Amino acid sequence: QLPWVEEDPKEILQTVFDCMEKACEKLKQQKINLGLLKAIGISNQRETTIIWDKTTGEPLYNAILWLDVRTQSTVEQLIKKIPGKNKNYLQEKTGLPLSTYFSAVKLRWILDNVPGVKVAVKEGRALFGTVDTWLIWCLTGGQNNGVHCTDVTNASRTMLFNINTLEWDPELCEYGTGCFLLCNTGKKPIISKHGLLTTVAYQMGKKEPVFYALEGSVAIGGLLIRWLRDNLRIISTASEIEKFAASVGSSYGCYFVPAFSGLYAPYWDASARGIICGITQFTNRNHIAFAALEAVCFQSRELLDAMNEDSGIKMSTLKVDGGMTNSNVLMQLQADILSIPVVKPSLIETSSLGAAMAAGAAEGIGVWNLHPDNLAVFRWQQFEPQIQPIGQIQ
Repeated sequence: QLPWVEEDPKEILQTVFDCMEKACEKLKQQKINLGLLKAIGISNQRETTIIWDKTTGEPLYNAILWLDVRTQSTVEQLIKKIPGKNKNYLQEKTGLPLSTYFSAVKLRWILDNVPGVKVAVKEGRALFGTVDTWLIWCLTGGQNNGVHCTDVTNASRTMLFNINTLEWDPELCEYGTGCFLLCNTGKKPIISKHGLLTTVAYQMGKKEPVFYALEGSVAIGGLLIRWLRDNLRIISTASEIEKFAASVGSSYGCYFVPAFSGLYAPYWDASARGIICGITQFTNRNHIAFAALEAVCFQSRELLDAMNEDSGIKMSTLKVDGGMTNSNVLMQLQADILSIPVVKPSLIETSSLGAAMAAGAAEGIGVWNLHPDNLAVFRWQQFEPQIQPIGQIQ
């Protein structure tokens, strides 16, 4: 079904096993003793929701991904129960608006619609978690006393966690049963007034301070390129969009709003739908390809403007990672639209790198520390703005 986005939790687990096996093979090829491994770091989709039977180890339903919008009616029903029908009612506690994006409403849907889950909950067999929880439980023994846990960064995206007390909130738990841009805001949470999320950025140990962030969530980034390839079929490979966009250098008035699953930050409108406009008889796939890249950049610009307003600090650079950063056309376009430098690392999978670095720096591991001086070894490529905003032209 169109608004449903699911994945088999066992397939997620198997891909992790495959990844670990390949990583170990690479280490052996480099003559590195596997006995020297000290820790494993996990980087995951935080809002994706999984529920499973702890006695059998079997998932009770597919993982419902963050992009899934089937719970829109659940959100609307919950908003009706709130004084003033204010969807930001829970924001002071959670930093989040009521939205299909987060785990609590996905869990509510599973409880209401999947036969057998309520029975498993009543009998104490059901375990709930985000992807990190599922993986940790499986990797530490599963049915044989596997560890059922999470961390504050994942918990803060369930809509059941109080980001001020850093504890599960009894009121929220009871209520729940009835391309991403982050700005580190330091040790105090800033509640957004411009449609952003307030979230936990990281905590390097139970005795270490918690750092918070403002986050802007865009539903469709890299998925837009996949849509052009698999649905519209104007490209045959993801890398072709770079060539097509570069061949025209402009969308020539063609605009793309990729609201395939509604609009996330800063609008939070689940009913919004995608549109391509400004098409003329001269528009071709090259212009649509360029418009698609522009769409990602324009969404990032909206989020950056909101962060500047909420934080009171004008951002001077944007550091990027992920598969879309392979496109130099996109990186230059992003710098031009933001009017600030865009900095891309030589190793673009920095989520995985960050998880490994955090694991090595964790309490009781201490292989290294994450002092900024130790990060100077990373290589970066910087894209400078090449156009001047109209308001600044003399």
